[in-house]
Amino acid sequence: MTHVNGLASADGPIEPGRMTHTEEDLVTGPEAIARVKELVEDIDFTMLTTRDSRGNLVSRPMSTRQMDGKGDIWFFTLADTAKVSESQADPQHDVGLSYLDAKGHRYVSVAGRAQVVRDAAKMKELYSPSLDIWFESGLETPGIVLLRVTPVECEFWEPRHGKLVTAAGMLKALVTKDTPDDTMSHGRVSC
Repeated sequence: MTHVNGLASADGPIEPGRMTHTEEDLVTGPEAIARVKELVEDIDFTMLTTRDSRGNLVSRPMSTRQMDGKGDIWFFTLADTAKVSESQADPQHDVGLSYLDAKGHRYVSVAGRAQVVRDAAKMKELYSPSLDIWFESGLETPGIVLLRVTPVECEFWEPRHGKLVTAAGMLKALVTKDTPDDTMSHGRVSC
């Protein structure tokens, strides 16, 4: 098992710079961890999924503030929201995060555990005036808290050769009725 910044990959060694569809060539370890961090912070908005009291999966958009060096993903929210009560009611505090960049064909899926954090120093570090849209009184907004999601499993998909080459490969597959090959990179990190 490879450990990097508190995250681990059980998939063994990887060949740098090589990404394919096959399990044998799956991007793992430090390369995958670094790529997940870049994608999560670049895409920014995610759908946070919890389970409600009837067992239904429910999602809502959230703006990512940071994926820190330990791999934790940070969000601001209010303590009295359904997302907080649902995530904390789950025995494992399990949540899902789904990041999507439709134009760039980049996707990230995170299965993790959520924890409410009331840390004034961390809140000050992560807060920016752009959040005033949701928190009228900034850090003085009653009930403002951080939601920290600690990943358990992360996966990502992105174009292997850029958008134009990927689009050309998909167009070719449409015309030839073949499955597009060598178009997407896939990475996985078990934390």
